[in-house]
Order: sequence, then structure tokens, then C-alpha cells
Amino acid sequence: MNRKVLIGTSIAIFIIIFAFFSFKQIQPQEIENEPDWMSLTEALEVAPQDNRLILIDIFEVGCQFCRKMSREVYPSETIRAVLDRSYHAVKVNGNSTSNTIVYQGEEMTEKDFAGLMGVTAFPFTVIMDSEGNVLDRRRGYLDIRGLALMLREQENRGEQVSSAEI
Repeated sequence: MNRKVLIGTSIAIFIIIFAFFSFKQIQPQEIENEPDWMSLTEALEVAPQDNRLILIDIFEVGCQFCRKMSREVYPSETIRAVLDRSYHAVKVNGNSTSNTIVYQGEEMTEKDFAGLMGVTAFPFTVIMDSEGNVLDRRRGYLDIRGLALMLREQENRGEQVSSAEI
């Protein structure tokens, strides 16, 4: 009888220790140098005042490449420099039916917005002008170089339009 109790206790302790370390690893960690994310509604209100573009990161909670972009790409000094200079950064949960946003005068869920943007896979990156018109969109993981090229391309187009208006 003592042997059965000892084995059972050992197994229970092992399971408890294993569960503790497993849950500790999946807790979200604070990401240093993360962009100042705002809602789409806020970005669409502020962008016309300072004539900045809007970057929208449409993600899914369980998406490994979405997490990789959040941990490695967005905090990069290169990306942060471009974002801080010319963009308002927005995060949208592409599967959320509980959060609502207002886009072009219509209230919709974040999931409906993702469908409107043509999201077929996550992550999905959208760039809008200050008035909410879609300038570019890309499906899938973008590394630092790929996202930097996309951001600078739209930033340069915006500068060309501004100098043509003068």
C-alpha cells in the first residue's frame, strides 16, 4: 500500500510541476519597444490632423507568425523609426466578434472589418491614407526588411503627392 501511495504522490507532484512551468511559458510577456497601438477609430480621427498614414496589423490570437511579428518585427528600431515618423499603428483582432469599430461611417465587428479588407490568412497588413482609403495590403508574415520596404514605399508615395499638391 505504501508503494502505491508513493508512486501516486510522485506522479501528482510531477504533473503539478509540469503544469506550472507549461503555463508560465505561455503567459504573454511585455514586449519592449512595442509601437503605441491605438484603435482604428482613434487613428482615423487623428490621421487627418497630422496627415500621417495608418498601419493596420490584422492578427489572430493563436497565430504563431502574428506573435513573431509582434515580438521581433514591430519592436525593431528600423520599423519603429518609420512608424513613429509617418504612421499611426493599429492592431485589429481578425476573429473578434465582440469588439466593434467604425469604418467609413459604418459600425462593424473586427471580424467583419477583416473580411472587408480581404483577409484570407493571418497576419494581414493594411496601409491606409489619412482618410481611410486602402493604399496597400499584404497577406502573411513580413520580416523586418519586407515590412520596412512596404512602409517606406507608401511613405514616399505620400511625400510625392504632398509635393505635387504644392
